[in-house]
Amino acid sequence: MFSLTQKMEKSWDNEFQELVKALPKEDGWIGSHLYFYQGFWCPALVLKSFISFQKNFQAFASDVILATFPKCGTTWLKALAYITLYRSHFARDENPLLSSSPHQLVRFLEYDLYLNNPFPDLQNACAYEPRLFATHVPYASLPTSITDSNSKIVYICRNPLDMFISLWLFSTKLRDNNLRPLSPDEAFDKFYHGIYAFGPFFEHVLGYWKASRENPNKILFLKYEDLMEDTNSHLKNLAMFLGVPFTEDEEKQGVVPEIVKMCSFENLKELEVNKKGLHASGIPNADFFRKGEVGDWSNHLTPSMVERLEKLNQEKLNNSGLTFKLSCKTSRIFHPS
Repeated sequence: MFSLTQKMEKSWDNEFQELVKALPKEDGWIGSHLYFYQGFWCPALVLKSFISFQKNFQAFASDVILATFPKCGTTWLKALAYITLYRSHFARDENPLLSSSPHQLVRFLEYDLYLNNPFPDLQNACAYEPRLFATHVPYASLPTSITDSNSKIVYICRNPLDMFISLWLFSTKLRDNNLRPLSPDEAFDKFYHGIYAFGPFFEHVLGYWKASRENPNKILFLKYEDLMEDTNSHLKNLAMFLGVPFTEDEEKQGVVPEIVKMCSFENLKELEVNKKGLHASGIPNADFFRKGEVGDWSNHLTPSMVERLEKLNQEKLNNSGLTFKLSCKTSRIFHPS
């Protein structure tokens, strides 16, 4: 069996090298390259694992996949989903988040499990059942075993202005020290043209948005701003979607606000486990936490940048029915006119 696996891996390496030669390539934000694969820009670090995941992953009907665009609330969603889905497995005074980061509890398929192994041991990747995984992979590129099965997908996105600022500042921390810093103008130009990890943003979001409207029982579509505005209600909807609704007794006992507080950005950021250690991809756990605010874009973007993004938003989201809130403090909505 080991010999057969080695032969398969060697064959896959040759196939991968030939594929990479034919793909369009651009400089990434942190120093490594981005490759244009199936309509999206994939970081060189995870291109091979991305394809291994596509080729080899076999979904169970009971699986739950947390799909997100980078810097749109992934860490927060992992914490909320994990505690909610598995809450019957540990006592209320036990908090798995105290000893493990959300990324350890809910592992990325392409950034973790398949990162160094085209055939990872998925049986032991999750502590409980149903299995819970995460991915940044676009909807159209998901394995058919996910899209064609009864497995469930929870997708979260964020208004593109805040997402851009979060992505730029996150990339600045990770950028190769031998390279000059990526200026805001350079980063914005790349962002505007969709050249960043798993971009273009609008195409990624619309893929899941349209699929969720066609099959709402399979895909729960969430917006970061809505979740921030009323976390309790959206958490109850999430629990219902996952098939583990909060009982009347749990609601009376205050379990919902307890989980909301436990998984809040402020609480997660201050936990010791999130201040040290590295993610499987080599990213420091602390770098996954910055502000978590809605509307912080107004402290960074110039009026011309905002104007360009508004026009792009109008073009991309026209007639889609999808809109974005730019702030929880105002009624301003980012939508196609």
